[in-house]
Amino acid sequence: MSGAVVVGVDGGGSKTRVVVADETGRPLGSTEGPASAVRPGAVDHSADVIAACVRDALAHAGVAPATPKVLCVGVAGVGREPEREALWRLLAARELAEEVSVQPDAMIALDDAFGDGAGVLLIAGTGSVAFARGPDGTFRRCGGWGPVIGDEGSGAWMGRRALGVAAASADGREPESALVGALLTAIGADDPAALVPWAAHATPAQLATLAPVVLRVAEGGDLRANSLLALAVEELVLHVRALARALFVDERAAVPVALAGGLLARGAPLRRRLEQRLRSAVPGAQLRAEDVDPARGAVRGALRLLGVELA
Repeated sequence: MSGAVVVGVDGGGSKTRVVVADETGRPLGSTEGPASAVRPGAVDHSADVIAACVRDALAHAGVAPATPKVLCVGVAGVGREPEREALWRLLAARELAEEVSVQPDAMIALDDAFGDGAGVLLIAGTGSVAFARGPDGTFRRCGGWGPVIGDEGSGAWMGRRALGVAAASADGREPESALVGALLTAIGADDPAALVPWAAHATPAQLATLAPVVLRVAEGGDLRANSLLALAVEELVLHVRALARALFVDERAAVPVALAGGLLARGAPLRRRLEQRLRSAVPGAQLRAEDVDPARGAVRGALRLLGVELA
């Protein structure tokens, strides 16, 4: 196995990150590319993006044209076996590595956070979802129902709620809030009526750009923004508590917890409030301080297929 090279891929809805590593897990190079999450009927596109990113990463790492031993791909949209099998066949046909493994993105994130161990991973960015592996190896997810009926506590959810608060405040149905002016500035408008057409055409990612506005206004002491932020925290805590009860007996049992996503980066206002609330809502929560890197988890998965277990 001397000189073996492995590749880990994190294929998401906004970008694709690739890490090339040696047989000890030492990174040799990395690169980022466009989104490669598998969409209905577009698995070929995902395979093309992943293949291009892998070749680019191998070139940057200086190991091309050598063929990696293992390529481990964690990608959004392959939770069902047909999609996972289709992507595996397309990647295997491109001869990117001697062995190819395709997994749901949740699995590589859990691998980085907890290795083979148990724990709950809460992710909050544009959307929100939580994944967990129980002490007996049982896997379960909570949330992640999408921007229309779910994703509570996420950036898009906060943005949509903030727009509703602004509309009610402009009507006088709610007290005045600094959110109104801040949101209008964010979308480049000066009349609350402009919120309607903007919201009608906004994507979840665009709605999520309003979350930092909510956080900033809340930090300034605005009561309504603070109440919205508190509600977001409660929604996210419920994800962790539900999984703790389902897989770890109850919320008082020892539960390793990792946080990931743009809204929960270290030092972020939402993360600080969430950590504080978890102490009372999920007393057994044992928070992991390190950042979660799904691509690094994919490298761990690739090495496992070589018979190498990282500490």
